[in-house]
Parts: sequence; C-alpha cells; structure tokens
Amino acid sequence: MQFSIRGQQIEVTDALKDYVDKKLSRLEKYFDAPPTSEGYVTLNVIRGLHTVEVTIPLPGVMLRAEDRSDDMYASIDAVVDKLERQIRKHKTKLNRKFRQEGSLKTLFVENGSAAGVVALDQPEETDDDDLEVVRTKRFTMKPMDVEEAILQMNMIGHDFFVFTNIDSQQVNVVYKRDDGKYGLIERD
Repeated sequence: MQFSIRGQQIEVTDALKDYVDKKLSRLEKYFDAPPTSEGYVTLNVIRGLHTVEVTIPLPGVMLRAEDRSDDMYASIDAVVDKLERQIRKHKTKLNRKFRQEGSLKTLFVENGSAAGVVALDQPEETDDDDLEVVRTKRFTMKPMDVEEAILQMNMIGHDFFVFTNIDSQQVNVVYKRDDGKYGLIERD
C-alpha cells in the first residue's frame, strides 16, 4: 500500500516518513491483496499540538482516522490503532451483510486463509457499535455570563462548559475551537 505523506507547518523528515510507513504497513495483514489505491497522510503542528490524519480510499468504503497529541509519534500510533479498529468493525459488518461471492467481503482476509494473520471474524470486545453511557454527572447550573463560563471551562481544563446564561435564562454551551477561539451554542 502506497501513502502520500505531506506536512503542514512541519518538515516531514526521513525518520518521520519511515515511522509512518512502518506503522501503516501493519494494516496490510488485514487485506487479501494490498489495495491499489493511494492513501493520504497529513502531519500538522498547530500551537504545539501534533495532528496526524490518514485517509485510505477503498472500493466501497473510506477509512479515515485523525489524532492529536503533544507527540507526533504518539499521534501516529493512535491513528494506526483507530484504523485497525475501523477495519475490524467493517469486516464484522461485511460478514453480517454480504454472504455472496464477489462482494466487499473479499477485500479483507478471511478467518484462517493466511498463516499468521489476525482473525477478523471475532466480535470486538466493546466497540463503537455499543452506545453505552458509562458515566452520568449531575450538577446545579449557576446563572453566569459567557465570559465567566469561559473562565470556568478553562479553570477545569475541559473543551466545553454547560451553563445557564444569565441574560437569556437558557442553557448554553461554550466550547474551545481548534483555532484557539471560543464558540457558543444557544437554543433557538
């Protein structure tokens, strides 16, 4: 599988290219034949946050994953893990949907068809298929203005904050945008 690797606001060194190629080559074990389409990798650094985005167009399915962290190599590892989960998830869905020959099912390796290949027919432990609430928080919302809500959000270190707007007496949400600015969600 070939990948086009480009950097935005970062120089893509040979060491980075080699690391990306090595990690993404792990995905080849999931395919009967290596896909002929070219994958795209974008490495980006904004305000010390290292972003890795990988897109792999395949016949009938588009695999895409993105991760941000303080370390470029950790982001690459996380993206590959996400892509592996996506492939296993698609494989499970394809096995349920397509039982006939010549379908998308032939894109992925079948159970036991190649030595040393991870079996993909096994159900995932708990994947994105299960929409389970694992934690519930309850709190009283003190009426405050938008600026105070932003200060509260930054103080607790979250990306968003739910509050009662003192001006409208309605529930609003402030959130931190990727560009470092803030957004406000209000009800109609």
